[in-house]
Parts: sequence; C-alpha cells; structure tokens
Amino acid sequence: MADLFASDAVNMPGDAGENAPLADRLRPRTLADVVGQEHLTGAEGAIGRMVAAGRLSSIILWGPPGTGKTTIARLLADALDMRFEPISAVFSGVADLKKVFAAAKEHARRGDKTLLFVDEIHRFNRAQQDSFLPFVEDGTVTLVGATTENPSFELNAALLSRAQVLILHRLDASALELLLERAEAITQRPLPLTPAARDALLASADGDGRFLLNQVETLYSIDIGEPLDPAGLSALLHRRMAVYDKDREGHYNLISALHKSLRGSDPQAALYYLARMLTAGEQPLYVLRRLVRFASEDIGLADPQALVQCLAAKESYDFLGSPEGELAIVQACLYCATAPKSNAAYAAMKTAWKSARDTGSLMPPKNILNAPTRLMKTIGYGKGYQYDHDDAEGFSGDNYWPEEMEPQTFFAPTDRGFEARIAERMAYWDRLRAERGGD
Repeated sequence: MADLFASDAVNMPGDAGENAPLADRLRPRTLADVVGQEHLTGAEGAIGRMVAAGRLSSIILWGPPGTGKTTIARLLADALDMRFEPISAVFSGVADLKKVFAAAKEHARRGDKTLLFVDEIHRFNRAQQDSFLPFVEDGTVTLVGATTENPSFELNAALLSRAQVLILHRLDASALELLLERAEAITQRPLPLTPAARDALLASADGDGRFLLNQVETLYSIDIGEPLDPAGLSALLHRRMAVYDKDREGHYNLISALHKSLRGSDPQAALYYLARMLTAGEQPLYVLRRLVRFASEDIGLADPQALVQCLAAKESYDFLGSPEGELAIVQACLYCATAPKSNAAYAAMKTAWKSARDTGSLMPPKNILNAPTRLMKTIGYGKGYQYDHDDAEGFSGDNYWPEEMEPQTFFAPTDRGFEARIAERMAYWDRLRAERGGD
C-alpha cells in the first residue's frame, strides 16, 4: 500500500532521515498536501465536507494506481482522530477480518472509532464482502476501500449501497510537475534533465505519481554529468506500462472507444485506440473478433466488402503472426472506419427475432411447401406455387407469409453505399408485387 507525498513534510519535525526513500520523505501531513485530487479534498469536495463536519461515512476510493488512495485514507484517520487499521485483500482472509472486527469492537467499547482501510477491496469475493456489512451498519468500523477496478462490476450491491464511491483522477501534468518541484526542494538538487526530457519524464509516468517519484529517485542515485535529453532519459529509464487488465474495465473501456470511433467514421481515433490495446498486450484475435462483429453490425450491406476485409485480416494474422500480421488488422480497422455505415441488417435481425418469438409456430403458406409424398400433395402442399425463373422478370410476386400473419418489414436499407442499390431493387419488386396483386 503506497502513498503519494506532498510538500510541507519538508519542514516538519520528525521527518524520515535523508537516507529514507524519497517517497517517505515527501509524506504529506494534511489532506491539503495531496496533489491532483482537489475535487475531493478541497473545501467543496466530498472528503473536505466530511472532515469539516467531523463525520466520515464509508467510502470506496476508485482510481488508477499512484493517485493517492492510501494516503487519503491515512490522512482521513488523522484528521478525524480515528484508529487506522489497514489490510490488503491480496494477503488477508476471513480469519484476518475476524481479528480486525474483534479488535475494532473492543476499541469501540472504549470510545475509539476505527477506520478500516481495505486496499484492493475488489479482490475480496462476494462472501467476504458480505462479512463487512454488519460491522459497517452498527458503526464498529468505518470502511474506506481502495480499488483500481470499476466498483459496479467488482463490488456487490449490498456493499455499494452502504458506501459512497469517490473517483480519483489520474494525475495530470501540472500535478506531476508539482511532485517534481517538491522532490527538488527537499533534495535541494535540480533534476539533471533538459526541459524536453523533463516533459518526457512526466509523460512516461502516465498519471502515476508513485511511479514518477521512483523514477526521480533513480535519477538522483546516478552520477549524471550533463543534463539528459529525451533520448538519454529513455536509454536510462523505462516507461511505465499502460494500465490495462484484459478482463477488467480498462479492457472494456478501450474496446468501447474503438467501436464508437469506428461507428463515428473517425479512422484516426480508431487507429489510436487499436494501438492502445495492442501495445498494452491485448490479444489480436480478440480485436479481430470485434472488428468482424462491427463489420456486420455497423456496416452490413452498405459495404459487404467490410466483412470480407475483416475475415481476410484474421487469416493474414493467423498466417503471419505478430508483429507482421498486425498491419492486416490496421488495414481492416481503417477499412471499417472509412466504409459507409448502416445498422439496417442488425436492426432487421432484432425485429425479425422478436417477431419469430411472438408468432410462435405459424405454418408457412402451403403453396411454398414441398410435397414429397402423395398425402402432402392431396392436402395442398405445393399447390399453385409459381416458379420465379419462369417469369420474364424473374419475379413471381407470390405471397410467402403465413396466412394468419400480415407481411412485415424488417429490413429497411439505407441510401448509403451498396444498400442504396439494394433499396432500388426492393422498391422495384414491391412495385411489381403491387401490380400483380401480391400484397
């Protein structure tokens, strides 16, 4: 459980010594020192209001790594004179929770309030989450949970109904720059970086203050003569890997962004989100499956080649693998983004499926049924069927709907792309059908 640290710790007595890690030396002493979360910790923020009122409700702190969740929980306990009891869902089980609750009850009898901080609370299973409920309800503990995952998916409804979800933001460039300035002030050493390299260092942190401070400490630990430029910095330090869990919210957010960018015909944004996913380690075949689905759902017959392109990209990737095969995925992505769009086939499918469920087992009209037996011929199967190819127009205009059902319209092609030609054909057939009395 790591903290983000702030400025006035520099002049506070009892600070960690000069040999302590930089993060420890920059440990904040008040909520006002936490950077980048002023929307929560400020006077008008949810946390600021709780502290001002002297009353803390159970909360879930949801945000990316390195944004100050643990720090805020510790400072809340200090500000409200509460016991701080931290546990991690990674290392704790039911037995540990029982001990925590028993100790909290004992302290409650003495008049002491307990803030129970649960790091990575999303890692507790549903039954373990339920075990918190009676102790939260009777005030034995005030729960402060920390999670990097969407609470809507990872926490059960009963727990969510008893806790307020507060969202922490990834640290922006100004917040990260403030951390750099505080690090330089406490060490009394400017960072050995050119302005461009300083910007590159901020970008490499990807909004994670903890990662940034670790990078700064590495720079201070190395004897560097001339200030580093971006290339020199890159050779010395590594970038923070993008936050991306292939089975969690980051995964679904990016695939949603890719899909919406494709639907909105923005090839540049679509390519960006495709790159975000693949460079973060997403399985290319998952992306290809989504592209194939998109080709049917959002392009359809407006450009039938979109589906062909996506399936060809899948075959190309199977044949070439990474990284060569990824270019075929890019091609399919760009084709889909720039193709005319139509969800007419998708809408038709949904409407037809509903109609099929609603109408049950209606018999098709007998004239279009085969009659392989004498009995079937006797009762009228196939009687009066008109073979369309015998007609000069190649179109008989016959009725194909059950007798108990009026003809329906499921597929309504747009005037975009190839569907415009399909719409012309359908209008032509409708006109012939009306002329021949087939309606």
